Amino acid sequence: MKDILSEIIANKRFEVDLQKQAISIEQLQEGISEAPVIRSMKQALASSKSGVIAEFKRRSPSKGWIKQDAHPEEIVLSYAAVGASALSILTDEKFFGGSLKDIRIARPLVEIPILRKDFIIDEYQLYQAKIVGADAVLLIAAALEQEKCNELTEKAHSLGLEVLLEIHSSEELAYINKEIDMVGINNRNLGTFFTDVENSFRLAGQLPQDAILVSESGISDPEIVKRLRAAGFRGFLIGETFMKTEQPGETLQNFLRAIQ
Repeated sequence: MKDILSEIIANKRFEVDLQKQAISIEQLQEGISEAPVIRSMKQALASSKSGVIAEFKRRSPSKGWIKQDAHPEEIVLSYAAVGASALSILTDEKFFGGSLKDIRIARPLVEIPILRKDFIIDEYQLYQAKIVGADAVLLIAAALEQEKCNELTEKAHSLGLEVLLEIHSSEELAYINKEIDMVGINNRNLGTFFTDVENSFRLAGQLPQDAILVSESGISDPEIVKRLRAAGFRGFLIGETFMKTEQPGETLQNFLRAIQ
């Protein structure tokens, strides 16, 4: 099967190069002072009863369009209103139908933390995240050399952004260090996009006991959340389960009731 991650990363490098030509990193740096206040996603998950990170996602490489005409001002507001602990907003355009504008629109409407979910490969993207109002960024071990991941973590922290490190296998455990704010287990293989929630349970025992653990992808059953919580997870990143329904906020509300 075609390696989707490699295709996404190749496109991302091209995309970031184009963005740098349009707006220099120096121009982005000048806009930092105007950036909104940061909210701690790590603390939000640590103190939350549900730990649900509700995701705003229009499409995916494996499923195609999920909700093409989705508007963040409607869905994100409804997520926050019913009790989401944090938000994840996809900003990749080609493969996920998102943009930085989605965070810019959402930020003034909600008080909960926002994760910029994208394929971060360059510090330029960290400045972008800061300026539009994200509170945390996703760094994907499978997409980064370990040294580059450490550099981006350090840069994110210097900008006041928290880091959710995403791993998929035991081979990537070496990426975890004390600087990482949250550790995410992606249940979806980014090469094939095959999803298996049991991946979180397989890796749970190998993860630092004091880490804020997040299970990502393929979570649709409230009972799975209960099992994951018992295994030590504090965050549950869920998108398609909500986005594929007519009223994502209402679906989230029913899900939250079911996991109490």
